[in-house]
Amino acid sequence: MSVIAILFPPLIAALLVCIPSRKGWASGVTVASSLVVLALATRMAWRIAEGGSFAGELGPGWDNWIAVDGLGALILLLIALVAATAAVYSVGYMAHGGLTPAKSKLYYANYNLFIFSMLAIPLLAEPTLVWIVVELTTLCSALLVSFENTREALEAAWKYVVLSLMGAGVALLGFLVLFAAMHAAGGGTYTWAGLVSAAPRMPPILLQTAFLLILIGLGTKVGLVPMHTWLPDAHSQAPSPVCALLSGIETTSILYVILRLFPVMQAVPAAHAQTWALVLGLISAGTAAFLLLQVSDYKRMFAFSTVEHMGIILTALGLGAAAADYGAMQQIVSHSVTKSFCFFAAGAVLLAVGTREIAAVRSLIRRSPFAGSALVFGGLAIAGAPPLAVFLSEFAILKAGLAQGHYVATGLLAAFIVIAFFGVMVHVNRMVFAPAENGAREADSPALPFSCRLVLIVAAVPVLVLGVYVPKPLHDLLAAAAAALTR
Repeated sequence: MSVIAILFPPLIAALLVCIPSRKGWASGVTVASSLVVLALATRMAWRIAEGGSFAGELGPGWDNWIAVDGLGALILLLIALVAATAAVYSVGYMAHGGLTPAKSKLYYANYNLFIFSMLAIPLLAEPTLVWIVVELTTLCSALLVSFENTREALEAAWKYVVLSLMGAGVALLGFLVLFAAMHAAGGGTYTWAGLVSAAPRMPPILLQTAFLLILIGLGTKVGLVPMHTWLPDAHSQAPSPVCALLSGIETTSILYVILRLFPVMQAVPAAHAQTWALVLGLISAGTAAFLLLQVSDYKRMFAFSTVEHMGIILTALGLGAAAADYGAMQQIVSHSVTKSFCFFAAGAVLLAVGTREIAAVRSLIRRSPFAGSALVFGGLAIAGAPPLAVFLSEFAILKAGLAQGHYVATGLLAAFIVIAFFGVMVHVNRMVFAPAENGAREADSPALPFSCRLVLIVAAVPVLVLGVYVPKPLHDLLAAAAAALTR
């Protein structure tokens, strides 16, 4: 099986959805494409987990362009999983809004192109090409953010584009400095593997400068503080299945590019990459935790939670231990499956009550028991309640931090996690269980589309399972991904 085969289904689907056809064609093609991608990604991940490799599969010279290891296979699997569930969820969610055929084609064409651009990131081995497809994700996702064409959605999309492009410029400068550092080290192939090989000979000042520029530039798209200001706006205005993609996997796929620099930086301890990651991670997690206390929009609540979790992952990487690296990989998986569920639940709430304002939603468990139950489950899961996936991964990170002697950093991270838990659950409790003001009886909500209910049930499974047990194939894949972070 060629590793590049995974790129073709979304590209072909993006073309097919534009063909004049009967109602349901665009959504059906997208679902079929996403399921094929999921099957291919699962097969690739399974092969890596069993110790296999794709090196040399495409022929001589191709490894300088395409390369997949444990880390890349893990990200591909997460992209495929969330893309498949979001595609099925979109069938009922987008139809509920009464889309015209033209708008439906536009949505699904951009959806498939967005998936294609994200899949290309962990496949490409050349940093410049990776930077190009990262910018393609910005273009495709901005069109999805502005899809509802309201003033707020357009403003959020423009803010997203402007800040992301500014970050892209900073990141590009970082990659140019990285290339200069490689040239100063005597040259080599400008690939992730080539950078790792040349790193011991690179000037520390150039390597540190490149890392900081890339961390700040791409950190803008990841949502790290203080470059995070676009994220709550975009994630609150986009359609809910798009929010699941943005928070669940786009942030993760961009974070992957930053992760690729860690084995390069380990060759030059004087560059202090782990220290920078630890500091920026704690700032992001702490800021988001306090912002969660005062949020007024439940989709923005989950968006700020994304900022917090990106900070947690970066903090784990800054702890500098193999156990923390494994915990970071586990946290990436837990966050992707849990956050996508949260936005699916938020979409169900929006369909049920027609508002995103937390203060306007009361007695949800009575008005829409399914949406209310999903919101409670999602809130508990993303806040880190046991025995759910995020709890297990956060516990692994905190345990590794204490084992490494990082008592202050670990204590701060634990405090931020507790604050975020309190912030999320206070809002969720009020929305779901608090009675309406003045004792007024709220009208019952309409039934949710079947595809939305189906996806919420299916998406809850990994959130539950990964909270009590990590299957051996996934454990092996996580170990392979963590190993890719070291030289």
